[in-house]
Amino acid sequence: MRPDHDPSDAPFLFEHRVPVRFRDIDVGGHAHHSQALVYMEEARTQYWRQVASVDDPDRIDYILAEAQVRYHQRILYPDLLRVQVRTSAVGRTSFELEYRVMAGDGGLLASGRTTMVLYDYEKGRSRRIPPELRAAFEGFEGRELPRRRGSDG
Repeated sequence: MRPDHDPSDAPFLFEHRVPVRFRDIDVGGHAHHSQALVYMEEARTQYWRQVASVDDPDRIDYILAEAQVRYHQRILYPDLLRVQVRTSAVGRTSFELEYRVMAGDGGLLASGRTTMVLYDYEKGRSRRIPPELRAAFEGFEGRELPRRRGSDG
């Protein structure tokens, strides 16, 4: 497996521990490939709680628009994973998160990226990212974030 080349030098400032559960293991003796997204989702929820100060699941106002996962090594049971999250870009209605799923001993197991769209459930459509949310992302990450690449600017 070739190493992942991360184009950003920005550190991952957020980390959430996620246990590999026995139920996560498939017939190959490692976590099923879908579990990496579950681990990322668990960490993303905690990241959102800390950065956006949203701790009520009913108040989460984003949806997943796109996900990309790269597998570097097998995820084995038992382990207590270190799932790292950072915001890499913010657009008009969406933001991009990057992830690293690390073994308890620090080895890189998976990496990924998701595009999240801020969503108005009552109106059934995306909504603009308010300046205070962009400021919260940038304040937490300690740097100015680029505009998200893609169509939403």
